[in-house]
Amino acid sequence: MKKSTTGLLLGSALVVGLSGCASSASQSSTASGASADSWYQHPFVCGLAGGLIGGGIGYASSGESDEDQGAAIGTTAGATIGAMLCADTSPAPAQPAPRDTDGDGVIDADDQCPGTPAGVAVDAVGCPLDSDNDGVPDYQDQCPGTPAGAEVNALGCEEDLVLRDVNFEFDSATLTMGAEQILADVAEKLRANENVRVRIEGHTDSVGSAAYNQQLSQERADSVADYLASQGVARDRMQTTGYGESQPVATNDTDAGRAENRRVELGEWE
Repeated sequence: MKKSTTGLLLGSALVVGLSGCASSASQSSTASGASADSWYQHPFVCGLAGGLIGGGIGYASSGESDEDQGAAIGTTAGATIGAMLCADTSPAPAQPAPRDTDGDGVIDADDQCPGTPAGVAVDAVGCPLDSDNDGVPDYQDQCPGTPAGAEVNALGCEEDLVLRDVNFEFDSATLTMGAEQILADVAEKLRANENVRVRIEGHTDSVGSAAYNQQLSQERADSVADYLASQGVARDRMQTTGYGESQPVATNDTDAGRAENRRVELGEWE
């Protein structure tokens, strides 16, 4: 048999054989339940077979003077082609994205506080921030910045919270715009802390009669509760009391003292 004929036969064997290997490898990689390719489908085995066949082709198709060089070139080319044909080029299966059910930026597997309300700032383990470490998270804390170790109530306060700058129109129970802005923030935290009930207490200075001041302080406490209710705080979570001028915190003999006595306080209703 002539060398050219031998080379043609070996070349045909290389194409048919390695193409079959590659096809088998591709089908095996996509078959459900397949744990691994057969040994003959491994790129190394295909490369070895390709090298042997390619070497034979190179040897058979070269002249007598360059048989060794032809065999070497054929071996290299055959090994490369064989390995490439049997290589698994199917795309890797897509991995599912880690779940973050509450959308706080911490995946469920690492989240120690699942179910955090939307928009609440959390720490590295997915729990709401508690900057002053008083046990009441920031988004519910009416008194942020409580001293370390202080005992606080459910509002995060050591004692009743004076709603500073919650002012009213002169000689009335009508809230000013500035007061409404402050109470809107109070309402947001009370909505987040829905299991807490609160006391709202109104106080006045001593200008005017005691009876008049008693009525005005009650109306102002009710006005604060009404505004909080308009912001989504259930009315039955609030108790209002007017104390008039009976519980001053400063002297009524000065403008500054009287200003301190005109106040609304917020506390836990137990």
